[in-house]
Amino acid sequence: MNSLSSPRRAQALHQLAVHSFDLIVIGGGITGAGIALDASSRGLKVALIEKNDFASGTSSKSTKLIHGGLRYLKQFEIKLVREVGRERATVHRLAPHLVRPEKMLLPLIEGGSYGHLATSMGLWLYDVLAGVEGTDKRKMLDVSETLQKEPLLAAKKDILKGAGFYAEYRTDDARLTIENIKTAVQHGAIALNYVSASDFLYKNGQIKGLQCLDELSGHVFNIHAHFVVSAAGPWVDDLRSKNQSLEGKRLFLSKGVHIVVPHERLPVRQAVYFDVPDGRMVFAIPRQGVTYIGTTDTPYDGDPNHVPVNLEDVNYLVEAVNAMFPDHQIRAEDLESSWAGLRPLIFEEGKSASEMSRKDEIFESESGLISIAGGKLTGYRKMAERIVDLVGDKYRQEFQKELEPCKTQHITLTGGPFKNFEAVKNYTNALADSLNAFDLTANDALYLVSNYGRQTDEILQLMDRYSSYDPSIRMALAEAQFCIEQEAACRLTDFFNRRTGRLYFKLPGIAAVESAVSHLFKEKLHWTSVQLEEERELLKRDIQLSTEVT
Repeated sequence: MNSLSSPRRAQALHQLAVHSFDLIVIGGGITGAGIALDASSRGLKVALIEKNDFASGTSSKSTKLIHGGLRYLKQFEIKLVREVGRERATVHRLAPHLVRPEKMLLPLIEGGSYGHLATSMGLWLYDVLAGVEGTDKRKMLDVSETLQKEPLLAAKKDILKGAGFYAEYRTDDARLTIENIKTAVQHGAIALNYVSASDFLYKNGQIKGLQCLDELSGHVFNIHAHFVVSAAGPWVDDLRSKNQSLEGKRLFLSKGVHIVVPHERLPVRQAVYFDVPDGRMVFAIPRQGVTYIGTTDTPYDGDPNHVPVNLEDVNYLVEAVNAMFPDHQIRAEDLESSWAGLRPLIFEEGKSASEMSRKDEIFESESGLISIAGGKLTGYRKMAERIVDLVGDKYRQEFQKELEPCKTQHITLTGGPFKNFEAVKNYTNALADSLNAFDLTANDALYLVSNYGRQTDEILQLMDRYSSYDPSIRMALAEAQFCIEQEAACRLTDFFNRRTGRLYFKLPGIAAVESAVSHLFKEKLHWTSVQLEEERELLKRDIQLSTEVT
């Protein structure tokens, strides 16, 4: 059965309660999603639970880049840069519609942190470590070539010394998480959002399952399993405390803020990666009618469930952008939306937030809880491989059975297959032609393919059911039905935020489709009128939070 069908959620909950599993994964972010896919594809019986929505924590609030961590070369994190650099190409191959090439421009400014020689050597080493080939290899540009790539830098012409030009990849982190979970379910996993781990179940002092709470119904039930892995991100230490195994290394939470402005307010032609006076680097990235800017890197000790965007964070990014692009002064009032996420790093004495290593770390308790924290979005697949290899060792010792080796480097994620990115572009162009019949545009085609890949064909079929609506509403209703029935969208905010990215990148357009989508959710999920209003209020709250600066 498809555990990601929200109308059939009760059956999936029943399956969790009545069956025993080889592995329970706690946490439905990208790390947990990767572990569920790796483990289920090797033949383990896997259950994945997430206390909120899938990707609702760090995995929907990153910089949304599959990048190799160029700045980590300065910290001599050679092994990390090599691993995640090479992973960029692997993840792109598995989902080229979702992990898209994004060339980066690194301006060289007189008096800046990066000189021509150091940048040239650094980018060369970056390419070598990442195994970059062909036209994606770094190029060093002179002033004229730099201005051709990004005319907005003309205001810096007197002190502009050229630029480095190199390859990265852009993604939607929440969509990448969802597609990993969907692919895991295709391999037999059961995955449910809005299920929290209330306590651990023990047998002879060893963890053998979880007591769980269905956050939507209030139902309490148990899940039994041989092994339990916590991939709970910022909440990893909370679970270690519950397990009475929080000792030694601990998490250090670092807050990263991003802001979104209309593209006309900062009309960059392409992604620009530039340094600011405190030594950090900031991105400005164009994306479907907006430009998003990030990120900050500051210690955070507040509630990880509610991470605010502060005026200080916004001013930092605004001032950084205005210093680099003085002819296009943006203001805090220009913000369409913003988000703040937490990096669950491993604490290192004497280091600032930006100096903390991005390497992942695995913790094992005497009672058998396996926890993983740290790491980068780009390295999720290798992190999962290390965890499942460890579980495999324990599985062999306990059951005298060998797990198959990791195969996720060959498993196409849902939304594919595409032979390469050229095939994605061809599909998008053909889709744009067919969307004319729905009075939709090429931009709509790009949006749909970037989110759903070939699953867009299913959404087009669903659009036929809503022919009486205006084009934008018609498309949103088809998307919503798809997400309810196939992607575990249980709440309006699941749909408008993590399934479609509208909350961050198309926020002004939500008002036009919200009512129709809300009533579709009511119909499909059998909400009462009271429930409908509660869900609409929750969506209003999230919209307010995404536009609110404290």
